Amino acid sequence: MQLIPAIDLMDGKIVRLTRGNANTAKSYERKFGTPVQAAKRWYDEGAGKLHIIDLDAAFGNGNNHSVISQIASEVPLPIQVGGGIRSVEIATKLFKTGIKQVILGSFAFSNTSAVIKIRDKFGADSVIVALDNNKEGKVMTQGWKTPRGFLVKRNRHFVLSELNVKSALEMFLGLGITRFLITSIVSDGTLTGPDLETLKIAVQYQNAKIIAAGGIGTLNDLVALKKVGVEGAVIGKALYEGRFTLKQALQKVGEQ
Repeated sequence: MQLIPAIDLMDGKIVRLTRGNANTAKSYERKFGTPVQAAKRWYDEGAGKLHIIDLDAAFGNGNNHSVISQIASEVPLPIQVGGGIRSVEIATKLFKTGIKQVILGSFAFSNTSAVIKIRDKFGADSVIVALDNNKEGKVMTQGWKTPRGFLVKRNRHFVLSELNVKSALEMFLGLGITRFLITSIVSDGTLTGPDLETLKIAVQYQNAKIIAAGGIGTLNDLVALKKVGVEGAVIGKALYEGRFTLKQALQKVGEQ
């Protein structure tokens, strides 16, 4: 299982949120320095990949592309980037900085043909679809506020059928997309443990490569994720709050 340190960016600085709420942003600049310094730290501690989320872009408040470009140029690690990627042009701009993967949320559901275009242009492993789910297991988009669904006809009327993780996986696997980031919204930033039940369902799909995120707070959480069989785990607040170090995590479960 690959362990992937997270770097969430807001106004050019590293922050962590709780359950995706911008009002809960906590800066870690004093302890971890600039985003580039933090990225170099994770590289020195043995990271094999970095997970960067551009929160400003996600919330429609500009972007941190220049910071991402600097990290990509100065840190010799593959990087996956998410947050506010709402067009092929934005994805292309990010790939030109040297990153290896884009994480697509709302855009993946609203424009599946564009997702296929990005994948075909930049490679089979270049696209990760984000399946951010709430406590009912429904896939949420638009900053984790809107249930994602599609219109179906029932008794002469069209109604919105909301997607759960299982139906979303089936839809994208049918399109040839195989990489997914599954985040438990209710657990994200809480350090209370990952949503193992949802992940157990997801890993049963052949060809689905699952990265888990949300709620990781202890080394035992990582052991549990490895037993479930996910390909990778994104670690954020636990590292920044000093619950354990990346070196300790790699010694416990990591395979880079």
